[in-house]
Amino acid sequence: MTKEKINIEGLLEELEAIIEKMEDDNLNIEQSLSSYERGIGLVKEAQKKLTEIEKKVQILSKDDQLENFDPDD
Repeated sequence: MTKEKINIEGLLEELEAIIEKMEDDNLNIEQSLSSYERGIGLVKEAQKKLTEIEKKVQILSKDDQLENFDPDD
């Protein structure tokens, strides 16, 4: 997957595949660590992308005088 084609859905799909692999396969310790490290990297990348999206939504909402979305409401 190239950098240009990475999106949140792609990140989550790859993360899900890693989780399934770690749950289903008998991985050795090195493979488990490698998969874990990749998974942590994917989580961080997804969080970064979600933060960017949230900022864009807030900017767009501010321009249109809409209220920020609060998932706790």
